[in-house]
Amino acid sequence: MPRIMNFDLRHPPEFGVSGADIYAGALDCLAWADEQGFAHTGVGEHHQNDDGFSSCPLIFAAAVGARTKTIRFQTNVVLAPLYEPLRLAEEVAVADLCLNGRLILGMGIGTQPADFQAFGADFTKRGKTMDALIPFLRTAWTGEPFDYRGTTVRLRPLPVQSHVPINLGGVTPAAIDRAARLADSFQSATVAHWELYREACQRHGKPDPGPRARRGPMFLWVTKDDKAKVEAELMPHIDHVNRTYVEQTNQIRDDGGKAPSEGGVLFRGPYVREAGKPEPYLILNPEEAIALIDDLGPEGEVLFNPLLAGIAPAKALKMLKLVEEEVFPFVRS
Repeated sequence: MPRIMNFDLRHPPEFGVSGADIYAGALDCLAWADEQGFAHTGVGEHHQNDDGFSSCPLIFAAAVGARTKTIRFQTNVVLAPLYEPLRLAEEVAVADLCLNGRLILGMGIGTQPADFQAFGADFTKRGKTMDALIPFLRTAWTGEPFDYRGTTVRLRPLPVQSHVPINLGGVTPAAIDRAARLADSFQSATVAHWELYREACQRHGKPDPGPRARRGPMFLWVTKDDKAKVEAELMPHIDHVNRTYVEQTNQIRDDGGKAPSEGGVLFRGPYVREAGKPEPYLILNPEEAIALIDDLGPEGEVLFNPLLAGIAPAKALKMLKLVEEEVFPFVRS
């Protein structure tokens, strides 16, 4: 069963955990995850967030390379149109070197006009920018000389991987079609989006990637304490995530600058459970966690986000130790 650990690296000031503590804590969590055989980890990118959401996932990827040996690192996602293309190609190469060939480059076109203004990039052309960027990166990583802006350039150093995997994220038809045309895979928000990606792959003559693997909740916390008490302690962090995503997803635009179709807004917080819908945040005792993982099956993905919105690293590491001792040894898959 693929085990995945994601981070947002947020450190909202109201929770009293510093950015330095969160970054150090994330590396400690990943050293543990590496020992436990986790398949990959992911870190995203946002800018100008008051809560300190990660802004430089490729730099963090390099740090992860120094603390781990086998876990793969996936950017979730690099906001590629904000980057100078040659510089992005170089930074990806160096991150892959630090990881010894364990980088998966997830990219997206971005959703926040203010970020494009800050970086001097054209928000209205970000889809076309991505269309041109992926072939550019592939050319650059060959190491052969090529023409760029009227001069001949050659990328050095080269990444470890001769073919760095590129995954594209998004929720619009244009983003899904782009992933099928140009990328190695698609980072889907929902099963419905993944099914549209499968259709797009076949439309473009690509192999059907098959059904998306079953996934556990986006946030899983395991405890032997009273769950109501633990939920009360964690709910401010969950509510923070939902509030900030509402602010951001309400500004999502597709390639033409219009609002997305249904399915674009993922969060409508403050968080409220909805009867009959999958629970994205679960607080379980060890026995319940074992049952959840067994139910996902050998191909299912179990996700941990132990520092969600500034959860104290010491608390997260204590929780992970409980998982190591009383959950993982007893799962069938």
